[in-house]
Amino acid sequence: MELGISTFVETTPDVNTGKTMSHAERLREVVEEIVLADQVGLDVYGVGEHHRPDFAASSPAVVMAAAAALTSRIRLTSAVMILSSADPVRVFQDFATLDGLSNGRAEIMVGRGSFTESFPLFGFDLKDYETLFEEKLELLMKLQASESVTWEGQHRPAIHNLGIYPRPVQQPLPVWIASAGSPESAVRAGALGLPFALAMIGPVRPLQFASQVQLYKKAAAEAGYDSMKLPVAAHAHGFIAESTPKAIEQFFPSTYARTNVRAVEKGLPPYTRADYDAAASFEGALFVGDPETVADKIIHLRKHVGVTRFLLHVPHGTMDHADVMEAIRLLGTEVAPRVREEVTRWEKSR
Repeated sequence: MELGISTFVETTPDVNTGKTMSHAERLREVVEEIVLADQVGLDVYGVGEHHRPDFAASSPAVVMAAAAALTSRIRLTSAVMILSSADPVRVFQDFATLDGLSNGRAEIMVGRGSFTESFPLFGFDLKDYETLFEEKLELLMKLQASESVTWEGQHRPAIHNLGIYPRPVQQPLPVWIASAGSPESAVRAGALGLPFALAMIGPVRPLQFASQVQLYKKAAAEAGYDSMKLPVAAHAHGFIAESTPKAIEQFFPSTYARTNVRAVEKGLPPYTRADYDAAASFEGALFVGDPETVADKIIHLRKHVGVTRFLLHVPHGTMDHADVMEAIRLLGTEVAPRVREEVTRWEKSR
């Protein structure tokens, strides 16, 4: 069972002061957070790609390259790269470069993207949302499989027997498919034999994703892959403090503010304290509490959904850097050992 952190490198207004930190300051904080995650024994850190003023990481590979030289064991992944609006060749080259700098610790997690600002920015039409992803994933798989590539598609100039460099340390460089719960994404990932990541965000119940994992495993088995060896990740918002009441109160202000910004953007009903409290319950999608509470929720997810990796998304919105660092420390030193011990015991008893 792998545990780690994910971030979108948010730069939203501070709920207490109203001030917004610079992109540069938040980027430097994130590098510090990755270094701490490595030091406390976490397995993976993921950085998501966005192209809007309230997020600072338009280039996850560059952010993680800054941390690669300062860390020794933690795996570094996108979470996610919006492959539909990216050039797969450049994505592969960037992460192959990161793989070299980190000596084999890079991963690529790709998705279609719930934020769509990158499409007009890079000259793509949203009407091609599905076909762009399918075609570019096909090219990325060819780049992963071979040094020299010949490929032709609809949305990108053809490649005729050209070498793609640098080559990664890992053979193959890991590629994950991420989804917010689409059955089609689960089947696609399974049919390709690729690792699968689920975003458990919003008014959802984590256990409802068990059906997605079953679809994924079934598609993988039908395609001839050993489904028992394919990893499944979960990504969910959360926060850890020394006590559950403290964690819940510390995490609420920024979560409330950030979720209501998205509610307005999407035309959804306002987010309320009752919504938050329901999500923070044991059955809800927020992994908030003291180390024992958060560990128990992750263990429950492992046993009933089948995830083999869990990424705690923290912060959600802008939070005090010291509080975020403490949450990372607690995840690595107190939550992770509990989870690993219980999962190991449970697997041996099955």
